[in-house]
Amino acid sequence: MSKVNLCNLDTAQLPRLTNEECEALLKKSSNGDEKARETLVMANIRLVLSLVQRFRGKANSDDLFQVGIVGLIKAIDGFDPSFNVRFSTYAVPMVAGEIRRFIKEGTSIKVSRSMRDIAYKTLRARELMSVGRSEPSLMEVAAEIDVPYKDVVTALDAVSEPISLQECVYGDGDDSVSLLEQLGDKRCCEDRWIDEISIKTALEELPEREKRIITLRYFKGRTQTEISAIMGISQAQVSRLEKSALAYIKEFVIDKY
Repeated sequence: MSKVNLCNLDTAQLPRLTNEECEALLKKSSNGDEKARETLVMANIRLVLSLVQRFRGKANSDDLFQVGIVGLIKAIDGFDPSFNVRFSTYAVPMVAGEIRRFIKEGTSIKVSRSMRDIAYKTLRARELMSVGRSEPSLMEVAAEIDVPYKDVVTALDAVSEPISLQECVYGDGDDSVSLLEQLGDKRCCEDRWIDEISIKTALEELPEREKRIITLRYFKGRTQTEISAIMGISQAQVSRLEKSALAYIKEFVIDKY
């Protein structure tokens, strides 16, 4: 791959693609069309540049750019329409991950394909569920995509960018406060303690069927399909009862405050 001088890169000359054009080119590229692959790379250079800016100062910008292009090509070759997300949503963590691996000289944690898939489905569902309303909780998103809550949390953690506990979150110089200094022990946190008691109380007040669904879903890690087989009801009923139970728990906890 040839060296790129970022200062002389005229992004105004780069192609712009509509979603339909991007999808068509991705399909052609997956079938071995090198020209389509090259067009996709050129059209997404702005995305790479924006991520390079995020890591500015951690390595040479030209090197980061070239590594980012490698991540972009991997994203193009690995994209699957069944993810049901925009290509840019899929590409961002791929490119950022490649850059982080370069900076850390291969010491970064590898994320499995299945974890990435869950993360992308979660991000897509959260985006759709946020339309016209406040952002949904991860529990609500997990229920929507029928994936155990703990797997959703693990997947999002896996693709998120790690930060140092020593990173400054407030102030400057001697008056600065690090992230480590802001962390609390949940065993000593009164709000967390009250919150946990409220949730347990709300769970006890649920009808037996809803209580069993929540227990199987969030304490046993079962999917809605598995629960429907265990309880002898349809998955649609499981989904409806689960959402109703979550709404009750949420309202119960809010009322306690």
